[in-house]
Amino acid sequence: MKELQPLNENVLLDISDSKAEQKTASGIIIPDSAKEKPQYAPVVALGTIENAAIVVGDIVFYKKYAGTEFDFEGKKYLMIPYADLLAKIVETEAI
Repeated sequence: MKELQPLNENVLLDISDSKAEQKTASGIIIPDSAKEKPQYAPVVALGTIENAAIVVGDIVFYKKYAGTEFDFEGKKYLMIPYADLLAKIVETEAI
């Protein structure tokens, strides 16, 4: 089994989509090219980042056109510089 390990201050995100077909209420099929991609994804691996505010498994929000998308062993990933992460999405309890 091969494993991706980011170098320097890079973060590896899993951006694999479900390949489920989406339709409008009237039955029109929406092609993948017309769908807007989300700007958040789970962290799969971290490079050498001192005092990182994230860990593997966190879901992060990132800049729209940042990073490099690629396929590896059937999954789609985004390699992104740590500086291009905007926020960590966290669960909180309602008051």
